[in-house]
Amino acid sequence: MPLVYVVEDDEDINDLLVYNLKKEGFNVKSFLNSLEALNIIKRENPDVILLDIMLPDMDGLEFCKTVKSDPEMEDIPIIMITAKSTEIDKIVGLELGADDYITKPFSIREVIARIRAILRRSKRKEKPNIFRYKGLTINPENFQITVDGKNVSLTAKEFKLLMFLINSDGKILSRERILSELWKDDLEVYDRTVDVHIKKLRDKLGRYGTCIQTVRGLGYKWNTE
Repeated sequence: MPLVYVVEDDEDINDLLVYNLKKEGFNVKSFLNSLEALNIIKRENPDVILLDIMLPDMDGLEFCKTVKSDPEMEDIPIIMITAKSTEIDKIVGLELGADDYITKPFSIREVIARIRAILRRSKRKEKPNIFRYKGLTINPENFQITVDGKNVSLTAKEFKLLMFLINSDGKILSRERILSELWKDDLEVYDRTVDVHIKKLRDKLGRYGTCIQTVRGLGYKWNTE
């Protein structure tokens, strides 16, 4: 069920949008100010944001700029909803990264149609192989890893080891299993080889290195809980 954020300070309009979106089967979270939404958006990554421009704390244009300039949030589609209808307002919003623009007064049917169109486009562009956990992003297609927005360089073996752990769905991987999977063509390798690579991985992943847990006497596993 797609998660839609409604960021609108007019309570009547906010309630109207929430009611009708839920009626159409969307999961909805509403906010009367932008700062509250920004505080939790990274944890949840909504599928689309309905965003008013005229907000009391941070206006919608600044909100949009903040979201679209953050690598962790830049792919979240934003639909601007505002009473401002001049061409320059639309241009500024779109240049800041907004994906669509609706002016008040609006038709609920139009809003829902725009949301569905955005979600279809997002689905086509979606990269299902990309792994995200908080500030950790891993793209297996181009071997790119970012930790809190900074690129991290891994060796081919380190990258394969990391993906092996992540793709094991929390299962414990013994040193023997890891060696047979990743070092099967090497004639002389030892258990210590795995430990050394694990240590290097933890160091490079920074605060996310703790996700690689040691299970004493058994091996290693990836755990984000």
